[in-house]
Amino acid sequence: MNISSYRTILKYAQGSIHEQEEPIVIEYPLTIVVNGEEFATLVCTPTHLEDMAIGFLASEGIIRFADELEAISIDERRGFAYVQTSNKLPTAKEFYAKRVIGSCCGKSRQSFYFYNDIQTAKTVRSKATLSIDQCFHFMRLLHQESIDFQQTGGVHNAILCNAEGILVARTDIGRHNTLDKIFGHWIRHPFPLRDTFIAFSGRVSSEVLLKVAKIGVGIILSKSAPTELALKMAEELGITIVGFIRGEQCNVYTHADRILL
Repeated sequence: MNISSYRTILKYAQGSIHEQEEPIVIEYPLTIVVNGEEFATLVCTPTHLEDMAIGFLASEGIIRFADELEAISIDERRGFAYVQTSNKLPTAKEFYAKRVIGSCCGKSRQSFYFYNDIQTAKTVRSKATLSIDQCFHFMRLLHQESIDFQQTGGVHNAILCNAEGILVARTDIGRHNTLDKIFGHWIRHPFPLRDTFIAFSGRVSSEVLLKVAKIGVGIILSKSAPTELALKMAEELGITIVGFIRGEQCNVYTHADRILL
């Protein structure tokens, strides 16, 4: 599926106005049905939808490993992901309330962790390190991967890397969705995460930080800022946040021992 459509607009530039076709990013509602029961509706970019559904369910604690996933099928026309798991959904619905998650920030957290976060967001023990120059290098790589953003201005990007280069790259209108897509790919095709890190285009919110913890990565690089709650969580969960990476400048906020000067 395409991630954008084209619309004729009036463009004003340098004192003149003219008609021009512009790419407009698509918002795609995807309803995830687990074992015949509607679980959640996400608003996302219509790419890597199996990764999106699997990563979201793993982040929510519904599945942990690929062998718990019996089947998945995507109905692109109707916007449904049908997932069959070997384990049943919890009967305590207050832990997994049905939610509609939008393309900006998702549901605001009512407490430090939701129940499913306690089950899935573990302290990261990664011994991965990066030099400051590597932080700058991988943010440049992220920018090079951001072709869809350069065309539409309407998506976020995330890359999972090791020192050798990019392992997984994903794009979505929701910054948290990019991480679910990476998580879903890893669930299906697991590999060691001990020396990996994530470079990310958006603000590091508490939700973003928790998704990084659930994947099990110890360093997140961002061109933007973290929130105060994200920093508190990062300190507790053992995650290094490097933000405001722009040009040859950056801020190291937490667990600075992983960043080599």
